[in-house]
Amino acid sequence: MTTFCMMKLLCQATRNENRYATKFFGTLLTRTPQKRVFSPFWMVVPDPRKSTVFGLAQPFCTAEKSHTEPKRKAAFGSVGRRIPYRILHVINQDGQSLGNMHRAEALKLMDQHNLKLVLLRENAEPPVYRLMTGQQIHEEQLKRAEKKKTSPNPGMVQKELSFSSAIAKNDLETKTKQIAQWIEKKYRVKVTIRQAKDSNTDMFMLFDQILETISEKATYLSKPKVTREGVSTCILRHMSDKELKTYQKMEKQKNSTVKNDENEDLKSSELHQ
Repeated sequence: MTTFCMMKLLCQATRNENRYATKFFGTLLTRTPQKRVFSPFWMVVPDPRKSTVFGLAQPFCTAEKSHTEPKRKAAFGSVGRRIPYRILHVINQDGQSLGNMHRAEALKLMDQHNLKLVLLRENAEPPVYRLMTGQQIHEEQLKRAEKKKTSPNPGMVQKELSFSSAIAKNDLETKTKQIAQWIEKKYRVKVTIRQAKDSNTDMFMLFDQILETISEKATYLSKPKVTREGVSTCILRHMSDKELKTYQKMEKQKNSTVKNDENEDLKSSELHQ
C-alpha cells in the first residue's frame, strides 16, 4: 500500500513539472506584442513598402511658392531716399569714386548738391550708387532704350554688311540688292561704312541712297550715326503693315499732286500759245 502511494505521488509531481516547464518555455518562444507609439501630427513614420515620405508642411505655402523668386531688374532711375543698405559705395556725378560711406552721408551729399542717387550694381559688396543730375539720368535712359531697341530679339535674324565709302557704283547696287533680299525676308540689316582716306563721299548720303532704293519696304530701325572715328552704322528693318499703308497713301497723294501740277502747266502753256 505504501509503495502504491509513493508511485502515485511521483507521477503527480512529474505531470506538474512538465506543465510548468511547458508554460515557462512557451512564454519565452511566444513573440511579445510591441506597443505602438504614434508619432506627432507633423511627422509620419515612413513605411518601407512605400517610397513617399511626408515632411513638415508649411501653412499657406505651395511647392512653387516655397522657392525664392528671382528679383526683377529695376528700371534705371532715381531711388529717392529709400536705401535698404547701410553702407554704400558712392560715385559722384563726374564718374569719380568717393569710396564707401554710410547711407546717411550719401543722402547728405545728395541734398547738398541737389542731385539724385541711382543704383548701378546691387550685387556688389557694398552696393554701388551714383550721384547724378536729372539731365544725366534722362540721357542714360535714352541710351539704354536705344540699345535695347537695336539689340536683336530672340528669334530675330540680323545680317551685317560692311564696305568703304569709296565703293564703286556697281558694287553699291549689288550690296543694295542683297539688302533688299534680306529685308524681303523680314531680316534686320546692320550696315557699316568706313570712311576711305582718299574719298570725300558723305557716308550719311550713302545710307540715304540705299534706303531710297528700297524705301517701299524698308525703314530705319536705328538712324545713321558715327560709332567711332571714320566709321558709321545704321540698322534697317522691314516696315510694318501699318507703316506700309501709310507710305502707300503718301505716295499716292504725292503722285496725284504731281499730276495736277503737270495738268496745270499744260493748261498754262496752251493759254499762252
